[in-house]
Amino acid sequence: MRTFKSHFVEATSIGMLLLVSVSLLYLQSCKDDKKETLPESVEIENQNVIEIVTANMDFQMPDTIPSGWNTFRYKNLSPQTHFFLIDKYPEGKTSEDAEKIVAPVFDSAMKLIMEGKSEEGYAEFAKLPKWFSEVVFVGGSGLLSPNQVGETTLHLKPGKYILECYVKMSNGVFHTSMGMTKDIVVTPTDSGNYEWISDIDITISSTDGIVFNDTISAGKQVFSVFYKDQIVYENFVGHDINLVKMDEHTNLNELENWMNWADPKGLIEPAPKGFTFMGGVNDMPEGSIGFFSATLEPGNYALISEVPNSLSKNLLKTFVIPK
Repeated sequence: MRTFKSHFVEATSIGMLLLVSVSLLYLQSCKDDKKETLPESVEIENQNVIEIVTANMDFQMPDTIPSGWNTFRYKNLSPQTHFFLIDKYPEGKTSEDAEKIVAPVFDSAMKLIMEGKSEEGYAEFAKLPKWFSEVVFVGGSGLLSPNQVGETTLHLKPGKYILECYVKMSNGVFHTSMGMTKDIVVTPTDSGNYEWISDIDITISSTDGIVFNDTISAGKQVFSVFYKDQIVYENFVGHDINLVKMDEHTNLNELENWMNWADPKGLIEPAPKGFTFMGGVNDMPEGSIGFFSATLEPGNYALISEVPNSLSKNLLKTFVIPK
């Protein structure tokens, strides 16, 4: 919140005193007008930021956060690739249910899929509890490579939520099963933050894929992501946005295949070489909007969703930042 400080010099005459008084009234009026006409979007520098740190299989952050617009600065200090996804579980369900009831089903299914028993593996998902169909994904960060920092802004309603990361270890075990979950409470108290001002507007949908019309320049850029619709794909998740910086001569097919967790080699450590994941906005419901920022250097980049065959769905788009 901005503060207003004035230093008064003792007036030596009535005229000077009146002049100072009138000036103060004018400045205070301007200040009030500025409050009343504050734009709907403001720069990130004016936001309060919630910091999330992953050192291993953890989310180090406050247990309680305000509602409304929240800016999350996610620091991945671990040697693995991670993201955070915010889940709205049914009333009374917690991260313990995610770890002890949901995760074992996915682990069992993945084990069979990696053994080449895909049919048996997919049959395992019938063991998920009925209430799992009520889980709603309300956003989060995109994938983040080790030693990267991502910034994502989301609008959250009051309630209880669960953070998770389901990237897989080299043996196919999901990070969720290794304790990478966290319960948080979003209070009725509003954060006082506002929407970001975006430099690049992205619309994402199951019909048109990833659409953006702006020329992207080097430097710090703020992306808005509007979810025109949302569906459940073959791998049981919806579309999202992940920003990836690509080295020269990298193979897009390798990236596309790795982004599908249901593939035996998908979303598994180690991440493919030559790709640096820089964050984004995770799954959100239809009609939602989220924001993320990134500092772009000259080079090759991709925006990709975590779905099977993303290229054919127009959910993999590349762009170049010129030198």
